[in-house]
Amino acid sequence: MSLVVISFVAGLVAGVSPCVLPLFPLIFVAWTAAVPETADALRARRRRALTVVAGLVVSFGLFTAAGSVIVSALHLPQALLRDLGIFCLIVFGLGLAVPRIGELVTAPFQRFHGPSQTPRSAFLLGVSLGLVFVPCAGPVLAAITILGARHQVSLSSLALSFLFAAGSATPMLIIALAGDRMVERNRRLSRLAQRWRPASGVILVVMALAIAFNLTAPLQRALPGYTQSLQNWIEGNPATTNALRALQHQNTTGNLVTCENEAANGLTFGLAPCGAAPNFTGITAWLNTPGNRPLTMAHERGHVVLIDFWTYSCINCQRSLPHVEAWYQRYHRDGLDVIGIEAPEFTFEHVVSNIAAAAKTLGVHYPIAIDDNLATWNAYENQYWPAGYLIDATGTVRHVDYGEGAYGHSESLIRQLLLKAHPGLTLPPPTSVPDLTPTSSLSPETYLGTERAQYLNNGSMTTGVTHTYRMGSPQTGSYDLGGTWTPQAQYIHAGANAALSLFFQAQHVYIVLGGTGTVRTSLDGRPGVTIHVHGYPTLYTLVSLPKNQLGLLTLSVSPGVDAYDFTFG
Repeated sequence: MSLVVISFVAGLVAGVSPCVLPLFPLIFVAWTAAVPETADALRARRRRALTVVAGLVVSFGLFTAAGSVIVSALHLPQALLRDLGIFCLIVFGLGLAVPRIGELVTAPFQRFHGPSQTPRSAFLLGVSLGLVFVPCAGPVLAAITILGARHQVSLSSLALSFLFAAGSATPMLIIALAGDRMVERNRRLSRLAQRWRPASGVILVVMALAIAFNLTAPLQRALPGYTQSLQNWIEGNPATTNALRALQHQNTTGNLVTCENEAANGLTFGLAPCGAAPNFTGITAWLNTPGNRPLTMAHERGHVVLIDFWTYSCINCQRSLPHVEAWYQRYHRDGLDVIGIEAPEFTFEHVVSNIAAAAKTLGVHYPIAIDDNLATWNAYENQYWPAGYLIDATGTVRHVDYGEGAYGHSESLIRQLLLKAHPGLTLPPPTSVPDLTPTSSLSPETYLGTERAQYLNNGSMTTGVTHTYRMGSPQTGSYDLGGTWTPQAQYIHAGANAALSLFFQAQHVYIVLGGTGTVRTSLDGRPGVTIHVHGYPTLYTLVSLPKNQLGLLTLSVSPGVDAYDFTFG
């Protein structure tokens, strides 16, 4: 049951991550395909928004968990599903831009004027969106796709896949319905949307082509991973990790797991003996080796080796690749070998030509092993994209790191192992690739529930016990409560006159809120944003400043709102 909740919430976080931004114009176009003004048509338009999102959930949920099985059983190309989705989006776009084409598109469904006006065609449009939807990969999505790649599809993995998809689609549905209400209240805007319908079709075609040729990736790479800390908190805690491993029936007692757990908890600051590095297993193809011939760990003895697990559509991986490539270029002549294990997340990432083209575009020149069936992934007991395993010259894994950031620390460990393997070696200066991870001093992630409420400044709390607090003056990195709150293990529930005052250092301040109600903010005494909260917990932006600075943030919270934690960027 814990995975049921975690899968949905993890999907919610993925639904507001940088990876899904290219999909929002498509959702907007799907909703604005027709904007009639009669009462019946207004209700139909809302149903259409629900139908589009339902199609997305069904297609993404089904094909994430079982897409590899389906295309293999039918002996179809692995990239067919994504290509089919892009083709359908282009056809729908042309139908919006050119009325005659629109009539032909809708003819198989019903005799309406636009491809998004009929329930069946709206569902098909949602299915097409689901086939091109590629959210940021976290442990939950990784576990689902791993089972699918192994052809180990079960009711559990299907259920988790649909829940993750439903969570991811929820922010899109909220945006669509909010825009619907805005147009409903403004007839002028309604007429304007009608006139702009051909332009929306052009936008749909352009965005579909941009996704087809991976033209949205540079923008995604340029954006910071603003949901990363929240994703790590939700999906990276020990309870979730153990539950996901149990789902995959993996051994959880090996040295690599211990080393990985230490890395996850920030405990491994140096080099640790984590056991012998497993050999490359089940690799279906090699790239960037002489004659594309396979490599073995036995041939790597005497070399320091970095094994980097990645997949080409993972935006987190794309941001880390320039660092890995720079290390390869800088230290290869001194004895460092880098081997990228391309572990597919989605069916289209199994296609060797797709991987080769992406590697060329992303500037990857070191050897790449294509781990189609995730056999090497399993041998290393890996769970993440990206993940790095640093191996010394004797073939022992010495450090495990996953996710983005800490590049300077990783490079220092590489240099240590090179000097140990080759005493007297003179190394070149360290690399200087820009790190997009925030480097300024930030307030720590601040949990509000009783499990980890370590920064409360004005009192204490007991799970389930309602208490009335008197607001004081919080110190830097702490917060005060005011009014009535009922603490729970992972959140605090607002009662009468609830307020919270936080003294922070950051450029951006985020909070996870659930329940129902409003949150009004003020920054340094000046009115700020008002947030309307409803539904499952999700991430909200409270503050966005031009630069990193100190600030006093005050929240006035209506009864019924649940506050989970603050994160900073």
